[in-house]
Parts: sequence; C-alpha cells; structure tokens
Amino acid sequence: MLGLTLKWTIRAILVGFLCLGLANCTMLGLNYSSLETDNKPLLSPELTSQFNPAETRATLEQELYGPWPEGLPVSAGEPRMIDDNYLEGRGTLQEVMVTIGAPSSARTFPVVIALPNKADDTPVPLIISQTFVGNCAVFPDQPIIGGDGQVCEGPEVSGMLGFVATQIFGTYIAYAPIDRYFDAGIAYASMDGSGFVPDKDGVAQDVMSQLAPGTKPTGTLMSWAYAFSAVADVLGADPRVDDDSIAAMGHSRYGKSALIAAAWSDSIAAAIAHQSGFAGGSSSRSTTGETLLRMVNGYPHWLRPGLGEDLESGTELTLDQHYLLALAAPKPIFLGNGRRDVWSDPNSSFRIAQAADTIYKANGAKGLTAENMRDFRADADIAYWLRIGGHSVVSEDIDAFIAFTSAHFNTASPRENTLQSAQ
Repeated sequence: MLGLTLKWTIRAILVGFLCLGLANCTMLGLNYSSLETDNKPLLSPELTSQFNPAETRATLEQELYGPWPEGLPVSAGEPRMIDDNYLEGRGTLQEVMVTIGAPSSARTFPVVIALPNKADDTPVPLIISQTFVGNCAVFPDQPIIGGDGQVCEGPEVSGMLGFVATQIFGTYIAYAPIDRYFDAGIAYASMDGSGFVPDKDGVAQDVMSQLAPGTKPTGTLMSWAYAFSAVADVLGADPRVDDDSIAAMGHSRYGKSALIAAAWSDSIAAAIAHQSGFAGGSSSRSTTGETLLRMVNGYPHWLRPGLGEDLESGTELTLDQHYLLALAAPKPIFLGNGRRDVWSDPNSSFRIAQAADTIYKANGAKGLTAENMRDFRADADIAYWLRIGGHSVVSEDIDAFIAFTSAHFNTASPRENTLQSAQ
C-alpha cells in the first residue's frame, strides 16, 4: 500500500512539473478577459489616410521585429509521395524538403501537404501551419520525416507528456483533423518553425547570423514569417493549389509570425492568427496579461536585438499593433482568442482590430464588422473570434478556422453558420 501511494505521489509531482514546463509561455487562465472596450483609452497613434506602408514597415523593423530577410534564396526537392490513398482515398499526402539560404549556411526542413481529391479538378485554397513539434505529431503514424531527420516511428505527442500537453493546450495543439479540412475543400500543409530557425535564445541568433546572403540581425518571428512566405512560393507552384488563396496559420508565437507574413509577403493571402498576443494582434502598450516587456525578457530572440534593454530603460515604441494589421489590408485576417486567455489580452486585440478597421475600409474591404467581442463574423476581413477557454487549440477553433477560410476563398464549410462565440 505504501509503495502504491509513493508511486502515485511521484506521478503527481511529475505531472506538476510537466504542467509548469508546458505552461511557461502562458498563464493557465483562471480569470476572464473583460468584454468592455468602450471604457479603454484610444490606441495611438491614430491610423489615417496618410498611412504609409513603406514607412510603417521600416519603423516596425527598426523598433520591434528586425529586418525582413530579403533576398534569401529558396529551393525545394522533389515531392515524395507518402500516401496516394490518404484518408481512405479522399486525397494524397506528400512531403517536400524546403531549403532557405545559400548552400554554405542553408537551412533545410520538411513540409508535409495534404491535398483533397477536389484539387485534381480545380485548384484549392491552402492553409500553411507552423507547429510547435515535428510533423510526426500533426500526421501521427505516417512515415514522414521527424525533427531528428529520421522517419517517424509513431506520434510525437503521446504518453503522459502528450496527455498533459493536450489537457492544457487542447487536442489540436499539434494534431490536425485533416478530414475536416478536406470536407471544406481545403488543403493543409505543416512545418515546424524551429526546423528553420530554432526557438532557443542564443542558438537562434547564431543560425540567423550565418544565413547568407548576409541579412542584418533580426528576430525569429520575422524569420518564421519569411519561412511562411518561402513555403507558400514552393507549394503555390503546384497547379493543384490556388496560389491566390494561401493562408498562413499559427497559434501563439506562430500566430505572431503569421500576421507578420501577411503584412510583408505578397505570397500570403490571409492570416489565421490564433491567440497571437503581444507582438502579434494585441496592444504593445497594454499592461494586461503577459505584456511586451515580460515577453521580450522571456524570449529575447523573438524580436530585434536589444529591445528588452531599451524597454527596461523606458523607450516607447512609435507604433502600436494596429499598424501591423493595417499593413496586411485588405487581406483577410483572423484574430482568434480565448476568454480565459487573459495572458494574450483578448480585450486589446479587439481594440487593435477596431483601430485597423479604418485602413481596411479605405482599401474597400469589410474590415471589422463585429459589434462586440462576442460577435464572430467569418466573412469579415478582420474576423474576431472569442470562445470560452484558455490558451489552446480546440474543436471549436478548427470550426472557426474553416469557416473563415471558406468564407474568403469560396469553399463549402458545413458548419460555418452554426458557430457561437463566448458568452
């Protein structure tokens, strides 16, 4: 009896440590985000008809993100068929190795793409997702290349670690329900952002500094955004993909890079940024949740060198994040949020969307048509989504991603009219 008690005590302690480790990028939401936005200060500076995209990109590069890695060469190997009878004949599963950079310092990583049979008759929209782990977790039990360069021998998110991870961050934090994307006539591609530039302070800077031809120091968010663009160029060359309907999708840190990709790259037609938080779709000046300063101190490699020290000394950024959204106009932008994910500050994210609406309207787009934070409208060009729950990817989110993509790229979404936002 004593041995059994000790066994379960040790397990409980291990689970506790796992929770702390897995949750180091977000608070385990115990609070609710405020739904009141009218009593908050206006975002500054105000966007006007004098908005200059070139000057805005230059300012955001200099003050926040670091430079866009302009000119890095992109190439790809021959696609490898993984399964030509994928999902019992509903489509195909292929893998392609993408290389960014000159041969002396190039980074090569695998991208897996699932194409529905509909693509054989007419080009289909494509969602490119950056994932936190290798593609083995996204496509479990498929003979694809894992993060170690070897063929997968099973799902990466499994056992006690996998159970805890999915309990905290949702069933779909890694795994992708491809059948649901196929139902809507959407292709889905996955890549591990760290396969291009590792998500580790020190290592990331070393990798980026070696990439040729000689880009200036930048941040991993900007580098991951460039990877979105590079993969879109590679996969968009496939005649089965509609290269005018490619969306960059990411959760949390990769939601930030998805927004940057939409703002900088002509190859990205839309962004699905789920719970992107600070340096993404939330206000840099907000003091609610994680805050920009805390994020930079925790992950200094994400943004331009020296930003943490400058913020500590009282430096204020010239522009807030509504300028990032404005750079993407009139491309459709999805801003996903969880009511309990106060860490990512859903409230300021809605106000950022409101502030960017001016430029979307000036570009002839719908902009933000929602009347409040509960009002999800999939066909809006700034679509704001809020559901109950924390920092995770759950089934309702998948429905919202598909509804948004379907509404903007003319595919059939079976559940787009049944979604409910947070109450």
